[in-house]
Amino acid sequence: MSEYERSRTMPALPELVFDQVSDLERLDRWLPSDLHAHVEDPPAVTVHEDRTGHDIRALFRTRPDQFRAEWGTRDEGAYAGWLQVAGIGSGASEVTVHLSFFDESHAPSREEVDTSLDRSLDRLEEEVRMRTEDAG
Repeated sequence: MSEYERSRTMPALPELVFDQVSDLERLDRWLPSDLHAHVEDPPAVTVHEDRTGHDIRALFRTRPDQFRAEWGTRDEGAYAGWLQVAGIGSGASEVTVHLSFFDESHAPSREEVDTSLDRSLDRLEEEVRMRTEDAG
């Protein structure tokens, strides 16, 4: 099993950050750019992975009372992840993303995962920034 985690501070209230994360119509705006989510009957989604060309049956659930999103593969249980938003005061939030790959033979390299995590957090931060500017 391989596990990865990244955190990022964002200059926005946790409610605003979580609103962006939990909006199923906006998943593609912050997911890694090589993943494309198609919402079916929530929590069911299908994720297309450009790297492999495969469609993966997945689940995406949110826990609004905890500012937490959780996801994973539906069939084989090879992959799972979560994202947690926490308020840190002064109108800022800390976002933590955790990924677990249970099947090493299907796991991307550490470098690929690290790059994807960083880019996803960059994309999420940009989406949050645009929303806070629009609100202001």
